[in-house]
Amino acid sequence: MFLRRALPVALLVLSGTTLALAKDIALVSNKGGSVSAVTMPDLVKLCRAQTNRWPDGKAVTVIVRDPMSPDMRLVLEKIYAATPETLSGLIANANHGHPNHPAIVVVGSDDELVHKVASTPGAVGLVDVYAINSSVEVVKIAGKLPLEPGYPLHGN
Repeated sequence: MFLRRALPVALLVLSGTTLALAKDIALVSNKGGSVSAVTMPDLVKLCRAQTNRWPDGKAVTVIVRDPMSPDMRLVLEKIYAATPETLSGLIANANHGHPNHPAIVVVGSDDELVHKVASTPGAVGLVDVYAINSSVEVVKIAGKLPLEPGYPLHGN
């Protein structure tokens, strides 16, 4: 009798845990930025510091969470296709020789990321959709916004 009652409760808890782990990562930009949409290949180039200027001439700054953070798992898989250690090396190489204007800035929290993007001209950042506020603009990726079907940075 106990198992009949416990099994549905356990399934409900486990399904809720799965839903809690699924999240979308949004690309946000500084409000003064000129970017409103990017393709997935262009996003990869931005995140790998292979694109260093916007079409309007502003320097590109990419803001990300710590590569070792569990929150970066989706970004590591879908954008960088790399391990945390490999991404840390890429960041060090991208910033080498650019002490006054690093190409990739690492921050400790989503709130810090949103604040840094909002206060840095030309900046974009990858952040959990639930951390977005009115100080930044959401950028379409592959023609889609977060939470839309087919959005490329949807977590499972």
